[in-house]
Amino acid sequence: MDVEQTVLPGIGLRHEFTTRSGRRIGVVSHRTGRRDLVIYDPDDPDRACETVKLNDEEADALVELLGAPRIVQRLNALHREVEGLVSVQLPISPGSPYAGRPMGEAQVRTRTGASIVAVARAGHVFASPAPDFLLAGEDIVVVVGSEDSTAAVADIFASG
Repeated sequence: MDVEQTVLPGIGLRHEFTTRSGRRIGVVSHRTGRRDLVIYDPDDPDRACETVKLNDEEADALVELLGAPRIVQRLNALHREVEGLVSVQLPISPGSPYAGRPMGEAQVRTRTGASIVAVARAGHVFASPAPDFLLAGEDIVVVVGSEDSTAAVADIFASG
């Protein structure tokens, strides 16, 4: 997929691509942080027929909706390529010692060698959560590593 990037002086950046069906789609990232999703006229690819202004929260929600299935697809492809690599989905029970605490306090990578690649919460996926991400009861944590290391992460979340 070829994505064209254009500097818009005084505004920000525009990224555009053409779908297989021939539709032109773009995202204008303003210096202010605002994002505009732009859909171009199929008969005139230089004319926008629809522009949707997105604040940070809306842009994040759209990224999650579009990105979550891609994360799963990439993990599945990675499993086929790397022998011994597994990904597991671990629930955080409300009684977990880490419910309500920053994810980094569990020191998962340091203690096990496994990596937390995403957290699913109430229909939203948080890809690559930072160490200060607060875990909550009922979260589903996606962990990648060996079978032993992912089992160790399950133990950490269950009993500390």
